[in-house]
Amino acid sequence: MADEVLFEFLHMEIVSYVQRSAKKDEKENIASKLESMGFRVGQRMIERFTRETPRFSTELDIIKFVCKDFWSGAFKKQVDNLRTNHQGVYVLQDNKFKLLVPMSAGKQYLEAAPRYLAFTCGLIRGALSNLGMNCVVTAEVSTMPACKFQIMIQRS
Repeated sequence: MADEVLFEFLHMEIVSYVQRSAKKDEKENIASKLESMGFRVGQRMIERFTRETPRFSTELDIIKFVCKDFWSGAFKKQVDNLRTNHQGVYVLQDNKFKLLVPMSAGKQYLEAAPRYLAFTCGLIRGALSNLGMNCVVTAEVSTMPACKFQIMIQRS
């Protein structure tokens, strides 16, 4: 329990620090900075989670691992819903996303939600990158604290 609260507090402070330290002309780069921080953390976390896991055979197995084991390790619960079009697009839905719960009381925070999801987008992208999947991850919030993360696999 204490670890969860500390992680939530650390996440809020990281977002706040990046916002405060951004210069006036860099305000649009806040999400990019947070995403790159999450990317590096995701790469390191997935190394620990897959240390004793056999190689994945399919792309879907990797995504399922991220939805179950990786998400549980990071947020103490599994993803609520996973959808795919079987053509390289996956949508992960979390109906009560842990990092949005503290600010989900009012609709005024809906506008600020993307900044708080940028780190998690990077976390997912970094984890998948380390597993050999080049992708683009975007987040969408329509009602707080539910959110969707869309993963589009880049094929070469």
